Amino acid sequence: MAKNVVPEAKDALNRFKMEAANEVGVNLKNGYNGDLTSKQAGSIGGQMVKKMIESYENSMK
Repeated sequence: MAKNVVPEAKDALNRFKMEAANEVGVNLKNGYNGDLTSKQAGSIGGQMVKKMIESYENSMK
């Protein structure tokens, strides 16, 4: 299991994950989500990365 470098960021990361899941149409629930398919989990992670890149690019303008 990955360890958060900044433990205080856990809630913000969870909100970010839920927002990304909602945007790609995956019903993510609080707690255990081990029943997700690899495609669904990948879609959430991909959306999170996309949003982080967009945020970084916008900060450079």
